[in-house]
Amino acid sequence: MPNRPRTVRSPLFRKILVGACLLVFAMGGLTDLLMSRYTQQSEEGAVQRSLQAAARVLERELESISPESLADWAHDTDRRLAARVTVVAASGAVLAESRREPGSMENHAHRPEIEAALQKGVGIAKRHSTSVNMDFLYLAVPARLSGGAPVVLRLAAPLETIENAVSENRWRILRTTLLLALAVLVAAYFFTRSLTRRIHRIQGAAEALAAGDFEDGLAMQDSGRDELGALAASLHRMAGNLLEMVDLVRAESARRDAILSSMREGVLAVDQSLRITFCNEAFLQAVAVRQTPEPGTPLEQVSPDNALLEPLWQVLEQGETVRAKIAFPATPGRSYELYAKPLELNRQKGALAILHDVTEIERLERVRRDFVANVSHELRTPLTAIRGYAETLLDGAIDDAEHNRKFLEVIRSNAIRLTNIASDLLVLSELEQHRASQEATEAVPVQAVIETAIRTVESSARIRQIRIQSQPTDLCVRALRFRLEQALVNLVDNAVKFSPPDTEVRIECNRTDDGMVEIHVIDQGIGIPEEDLPRIFERFYRVDKARSREAGGTGLGLSIVKHIAELFGGSVRVKSRLNEGSTFTLSFPAA
Repeated sequence: MPNRPRTVRSPLFRKILVGACLLVFAMGGLTDLLMSRYTQQSEEGAVQRSLQAAARVLERELESISPESLADWAHDTDRRLAARVTVVAASGAVLAESRREPGSMENHAHRPEIEAALQKGVGIAKRHSTSVNMDFLYLAVPARLSGGAPVVLRLAAPLETIENAVSENRWRILRTTLLLALAVLVAAYFFTRSLTRRIHRIQGAAEALAAGDFEDGLAMQDSGRDELGALAASLHRMAGNLLEMVDLVRAESARRDAILSSMREGVLAVDQSLRITFCNEAFLQAVAVRQTPEPGTPLEQVSPDNALLEPLWQVLEQGETVRAKIAFPATPGRSYELYAKPLELNRQKGALAILHDVTEIERLERVRRDFVANVSHELRTPLTAIRGYAETLLDGAIDDAEHNRKFLEVIRSNAIRLTNIASDLLVLSELEQHRASQEATEAVPVQAVIETAIRTVESSARIRQIRIQSQPTDLCVRALRFRLEQALVNLVDNAVKFSPPDTEVRIECNRTDDGMVEIHVIDQGIGIPEEDLPRIFERFYRVDKARSREAGGTGLGLSIVKHIAELFGGSVRVKSRLNEGSTFTLSFPAA
């Protein structure tokens, strides 16, 4: 089970604590508001009453004070009462001030307390004094000096004492609130500790079930008889049921995955929104994706090709089975037969697609068709000639001494050509069988093979006035001698056939850095057009069909050379330009 969080870190504890503290602080704030207002009003009322009493006494004193001694009387009264004293003439001019020079003070005729005193007999105001930079409570009453001159007596008490009383009261409330919050904290801790422990046990069991640890879920017990106890008992029963169900699902899923993963056909399952629910390795190879996508991944992210998306949409919309032939841009050159049908996934519509790779089948069918067509064509021409000349002889030309021998030579030439075609076809068939069996090789000296090839075509070269030159070499290759001779004879024979008189065919050898031996056959012949180079190793392919047949070729020689080279782990390539000659290069592993 996971580690249990401490009680003080429990969200439940924090919620209870925060709720209780909010309530305590709200009550404390409300109490502070009400008590501060009450204290301020009470203190201000006491100061007003004190100032009113002092004003009544001082009003009588002023009747005996002359204007000349008015300033001294104001300072003396300030010291006795600890209150600011101001005497203002009816015009608003300040006659005496206990804390400032009267001459530096502005006219007070429009001060609220002065106007109220003259109109109502008493004026009270509370404001900040710019003269002494303090907050005061002002009280003003009308009075007369000894000479009977009317004035206004104003007393002012600083509000600092009132604010101090309010602040003291607030501190008391704050201390009380903090003590209550501490008590709530302690009470919430003990209240939630027991509750959170039980909740954590149930939570741990539920998380174990979610993680697939059913043994831990079965081990969970709670002895409480309340709602939490009932919940724990339900989880215990559910753990047992889930364990049985999961075992069955795992067995079925393992069986299904083993079957689908081992299939050579690509398998894809999608939901109604074309999100992938399953795919096997064969499907990923078909769309050239290396990493298995997560369930729920949109199919467009894996294979955005409409050739796959449209049939699946058709299955989802129409609910019918769809068959189609498709190809993926990610795997060019490969073809697939698609079989898609509706699939129900968790009571929701889906589609199942199976991809069968028919690339090899199509290739073999194409090879078969081409082979049949080419063989038919190659056989039809000499057979037609043989039949035509034979019928001509039977119709009476056999007695024509001038032409009968010519006709027989044509029949013989075409018969030889048929024999050569059959022989080359047998060689190709044999080479393909040996490729499958990987026949053992031997160390073959290249010089001996070159000499054999030159002797084989020497008479033909002499007739055509072609010189054959070679460089001595001591290199050896891994192959079979008669196969290597067969390949080299084909290349040298072609070089002789397609070279003009009085030219030269050269045979050169070298060893490459990667451990291969190269044999080059270089001629000064008619060359090969660039557009024909990719196809010259195909069966029955001819660049110049008329000239090739004239030279007695079957169209299989270069295909045989390619099969021999590949049989022994080598290759053949050509470099040629029209009317500039050709260079054929055989490459074999060095011995």
